[in-house]
This record gives sequence, C-alpha cells and structure tokens, in this order.
Amino acid sequence: MREPAEAAAPSSADPATGDGPTRRKPATTSERAAAAKKTVPAAKRAAAKKTTTAPKKATAAAKKTAAKKTTTAAKKATAEKAPAKTATKPRAARKPESRVAMVRRARRINRELAEVYPYAHPELDFRNSFELLVATVLSAQTTDLRVNQTTPALFAAYPTPEDMAAADPEALEELIRPTGFFRAKARSLLGLSVALRDRFDGEVPGRLEDLVTLPGVGRKTANVVLGNAFGVPGLTVDTHFGRLVRRFGWTAQEDPEKVEAEIAEIFPKSEWTMLSHRLIFHGRRVCHSRKPACGACPIAPLCPSYGEGETDAEKAKKLLKYEMGGKPGQRLRPPAGYPGEPAPPLGAG
Repeated sequence: MREPAEAAAPSSADPATGDGPTRRKPATTSERAAAAKKTVPAAKRAAAKKTTTAPKKATAAAKKTAAKKTTTAAKKATAEKAPAKTATKPRAARKPESRVAMVRRARRINRELAEVYPYAHPELDFRNSFELLVATVLSAQTTDLRVNQTTPALFAAYPTPEDMAAADPEALEELIRPTGFFRAKARSLLGLSVALRDRFDGEVPGRLEDLVTLPGVGRKTANVVLGNAFGVPGLTVDTHFGRLVRRFGWTAQEDPEKVEAEIAEIFPKSEWTMLSHRLIFHGRRVCHSRKPACGACPIAPLCPSYGEGETDAEKAKKLLKYEMGGKPGQRLRPPAGYPGEPAPPLGAG
C-alpha cells in the first residue's frame, strides 16, 4: 500500500527572484577552534591587568602609610627635643590675685627670705648713731662698699658732730671724694653737724620728725637711722626695695612715700626694719635690676615676675654677687655670723 506523499513545505521563495530563504550555516570545527583561541588570550590579558594593578595599588598604599609613619615620628622627635616653654614663661599671665592672696604670698616671701638671709643687716660700717647718719648720707649715688672704704679716715678726723661742724670744707671734700658728688655731700655733712651741735646738743635725735629737718636727710635716711641705731621700726625704700616690691606684685607705686605707705599695710610694724634688710640683700645679690638671676632665686615659685631674668640654673649662678657668689661682702667690719669675707680697705683691690 502506497504511503501518502509528504506535504510540501510552505515556500518562502521570493517570487520576483526565485531565491530561497537565507540560512546560517553551522560553524565548522576549525572556526570554533579559532574563536576559542581568540577568547583565551583576552581572558589572560584581563587577568594579567588585574594582577598588575593590584600590586601597584598595594605598593602605593604601603608607601603612603610609611610616609605617614615617618612624618608622625619626625614630629614626635621634634616635640621631644624642643624645650618646654612653661619653664621660662613669666607667671604674670596668671589670673588676677586677690588682696588676701597677695598679702599671704608677701608674708611667705618674707619668711623664706629670713631663712635665706638670717644674717641680714645694715651694710654700712658704724659704731654709733652719728656714724650711721653720716654714712647713710654718703651712700647716695654710690655703693655701701665705697662708703665703708671711705669712712675710716673720715671718722678718724671728725669723730663727733662738733668736730665735723668745725671742719675745713675743702679738707672734708677731699676725704669724701671717693663717694662721688663730694661737694654737695660735704655741704650736707657740715649742715647736719651744725644742726646737731646747735639744736640737739650734739646728739642724733630719735624721732623721724626731727631727723628729716636735718640737711641732706630724708625719710629713707631717717628710717635707716631709726631702725638700726634706735630700734624704731621703719621701711627703707631705696632703689632695691622699690624694685623688688613691684616685681613681687605688692605695689605698683613709684613714689617712695607711697610705696612705704602701701607696704606698711601688708606687714606688721615689728617686721619693717628686717624686711627692708632682707629685700635689699636679695636685690643686691640675686634680683638685680638689669638681669635677675631667676634660675638661682630661692623664692622663684612665689614670684610673679619669674622669667624676666636668666632662668638657666648654671648661668644664673654666675650672676650672684657678694657672699652668694663666693665673693667678699660690702663691710670691712661685718657682724658676727656673716658667712662671707670682709671687704678690702680702700686701695687694697
């Protein structure tokens, strides 16, 4: 029996050209091999690129980290080498001090200076009130040392007010010439000697009101005589005293009488004379006017002006004067207990 013929496939022939439908030929084995060959190198190149880029990025990151560590280490080393600024920074930048706190600090400074200078004393050689009065008048604009080197010959020639009142002016001037301003000082010595002879029976008065009436005698000189010859408390406001009380922040006054009035309110009267000696001692030996020896100062922690002078301890030690610096003092006849050497007489070096 004959099987029915297959149905004809629908024709998609172009009636105009008679071409049949375009069919994609299956890829041959060689073509597939060539395509695979092209794909493998591309994959390898992509993988190689990734592999190359990764180490580069890792290297750059490592370099950046190392540079950062080096910079940090350098900064730390520099900071360690740099000197601390707080060691030499003046303490004036502290917040304002109350009146009560200032008074307490001032009295503590006085106590500590008393321990540093238990031998503080007037640095003029004298045997009686007249010699102290004359020596104090001569000490203006010169050192106590120069006065002490000058007065032995002066008092040998004129031991009393009556003797000096009768002195030849030129002879007196010649004797006191080493102290400077000798003509003006000679006039003062002659005037006060005459006043002592004529008004006070040849005796030095023991009251401030009387002393300041003598030629060449002001409050400072009067307080020196009262405190050291008569035991009457007084504040000696000389250049050293005034400089230190301002540096310590006890007063801002410049006028000596105003300074005296303000300091008198801080300390009891019984302390006035010795306070004066301690401040003058400290001003001459440590707290100098031009270059204070801050690094060798025993009261540096209490001083609001610390840092105005040399703060290095070794350099500061070289600035110390008189017995604090291992040198003779100012008196040819120092009192018992003085730790330094006596000063040399005039012309002895």
